[in-house]
Amino acid sequence: MAWGETWLILGFVVFLRIGAAMALFPAFGERSVPGRVRLALTIGFTLVVLPAVAPVVRPAIENLARPGALVLTEALAGLALGAVIRFFVMGLQIAGSMAAQSTSLAQIFGGQNADPQPAIGHVLFFGGLALAVMLGLHVRLAEILILSYDVFVPGELPGGELLSAWGLARVSRVFGLAFTLAAPFVVASLIYNVALGAINRAMPQLMVAFVGAPAITAGGLILLFLVAPVLLGIWHEALAIFLANPFGAD
Repeated sequence: MAWGETWLILGFVVFLRIGAAMALFPAFGERSVPGRVRLALTIGFTLVVLPAVAPVVRPAIENLARPGALVLTEALAGLALGAVIRFFVMGLQIAGSMAAQSTSLAQIFGGQNADPQPAIGHVLFFGGLALAVMLGLHVRLAEILILSYDVFVPGELPGGELLSAWGLARVSRVFGLAFTLAAPFVVASLIYNVALGAINRAMPQLMVAFVGAPAITAGGLILLFLVAPVLLGIWHEALAIFLANPFGAD
């Protein structure tokens, strides 16, 4: 009974961090995933992580004056971890919005989502999630959860300087990545609109709006078909580099 009680307490403490992180993890924490499925996934990750981190968590429970503080510290650590990884999925959404604005496709939504987004962002979003899961996202997330106990010590609040520097580096990197992914659409749109303006000056009687709007829409869809595999490859490579060194400064 004592042995079982000890492991239940350890499992509960680990569950607190993993549960908070799973609420924000890409693919596993999406709002479209049923709550029961997310709960089962959280328990599964807990069973994987628990044996590896038990030697770190057990002393924290025994030496902590107020064990109830673990609820706060573990939840904050899990939320910080999940939010930083979620930024990379937001990079696909930002790139999709920029591309849609450039190609006049921003008014077309990609289906029933918790957060409506243009069709291009919808395609890139789910394509990136599917690619990441197929290439072992669950394994990388389990590794990060285990490594997080070396950075976010159980029972101690995450340092403000650590979180701010870590989060700022990730946010700036994701916005740069989003602009890189959307660059083909932005450049093509710029060249097209400059050419359309030159034609309008040369032939004022031509209704360029009626000719140009369908052309830019068709061109955007064709460009998406051609570059989407390359863009998803670049995004997954950036995600893999981050997951290989999630707590680095760069």
